[in-house]
Amino acid sequence: MIRNKTLLFILRLLVGGLFIYAGVLKVADPVDFARDISNYRLVPPVIAFLTALVLPWIEILAGALLVLGVFRRTNALLIAAMLVFFIVLVAVTMVRGIDVDCGCFGTFSRKADWTLILEDAVMLFMVLQVALAGEAGKPAPAARPRKPLP
Repeated sequence: MIRNKTLLFILRLLVGGLFIYAGVLKVADPVDFARDISNYRLVPPVIAFLTALVLPWIEILAGALLVLGVFRRTNALLIAAMLVFFIVLVAVTMVRGIDVDCGCFGTFSRKADWTLILEDAVMLFMVLQVALAGEAGKPAPAARPRKPLP
C-alpha cells in the first residue's frame, strides 16, 4: 500500500482528471455516447440514452471531488466500482465476439480490447491505493493496528 502523500496526490490528480476529461467529452455529445452504449447490446435504447445523460455527470463529479480531496475515500471507491464495471463489460463483450468502440472518450474512443482492460486495471490499482490510504493519507480505520487491552 502506498503511504507517500505526494504520490497519493498525484494518483488522485491522474485518475480524477481522467474521469473529468472522459465525462466532459461524453457530455458534449450524449447521442453519440448513447450509440456507443447501445453497441454493447446489453440494454434497450431508452436505457442507453438515460445512461448517456447521467453517467458522464457522475464521472465528472466523482473525478472533481477526488481531485479536490473531498470525500476522498468515498469517491475513490465509486471510481473503483465504475472501473470494475467497465472491465467486466469489455471482457464480456469480447467473449461475446462483439467488436465495439469503448465509448470511453467520446469521439476519441477506440476499440474495446485487452489493452483497454489492462489500462482500466492499472487505473483501478491507482485509485484503490487512494481509497486504502483513508481520508487524510493515513491508513483507513480497518487497516490501523489496534492497541492491546490492558
